[in-house]
Amino acid sequence: MAPPPNLHGHPTPGWKEEAVLDTGILLVVLATALMHASWNAMVRASGDKLVSLANMTALTALIGLPLIFFVPLPSREVWALLALTTLLHTGYKVFLVRAYAHGGLGHVYPLARGGAPLLVAGAGFVLLGETLSPASLAGMLLVTLGIISLAFRKNGGTQDEKRATLYALITAGFIASYTTVDGIGARFAETSFAYVAWLFVLDGAAFTALALWRRGPGAAWSPATLLRQGLPGALLQVVAYALVLWAMTKAPLGLVSAVRETSVVFAALISSLILKEKLGPMAAIAALAVAAGVILIEG
Repeated sequence: MAPPPNLHGHPTPGWKEEAVLDTGILLVVLATALMHASWNAMVRASGDKLVSLANMTALTALIGLPLIFFVPLPSREVWALLALTTLLHTGYKVFLVRAYAHGGLGHVYPLARGGAPLLVAGAGFVLLGETLSPASLAGMLLVTLGIISLAFRKNGGTQDEKRATLYALITAGFIASYTTVDGIGARFAETSFAYVAWLFVLDGAAFTALALWRRGPGAAWSPATLLRQGLPGALLQVVAYALVLWAMTKAPLGLVSAVRETSVVFAALISSLILKEKLGPMAAIAALAVAAGVILIEG
């Protein structure tokens, strides 16, 4: 498969033709998975989840703001991708907040993250012509099935859990959509770093404006609250997503997305050890399935 060109007609630097992840990229993506699970746990454990997430995204915008003065202005095509992904990221956050209002981390997170990898891989195949080896495809399927099975370890389901499931599945659709758009945007921008900087400014500004409209200017927006609630999560979001987009310029979208979804294993540990959510045998089996899938993907 030929490397995808950037807007100047040159191959994307560092692109690898083989549909596998080398060890270095694998470790980077696994680290981003832990970061992602951690900031989600912070939102789940907070009181007003909308404000908590808005605190994080407001600071991501502030972190990105000075960076945009040192990166190229996006081209017209990249501006269009940034506008689209800002809408998708906002929708993702809205439904994630709704899901956490009705369900726990151990229920919502696996569904929200687990539905995305196959959708992303399909988009990568249709839009970018990416192909996967049989072993990598089997690994991605195993990762996805293991992740989804974590969401069904409870018997029955209350009305809240059903609503949480619905909102989490809608969230998964947004995740698959923005992951695909951002993977393309990072490749077609002059640098993935420039794309990330503009993304964080636009995304942070949009969701903060939405939260201010919904909650008003007096809802826990003090500098102390921003630093205490928002800064740790903001740093985790910025570093994790920047590294993931970098990885997407080096490896196929579907593989990066699938390995990133091992964040569900980290979320399961956090929900059990920190949030005190009960985990059963199904969680352990699913975690082993995810680990086996990662091994297949790397090979």
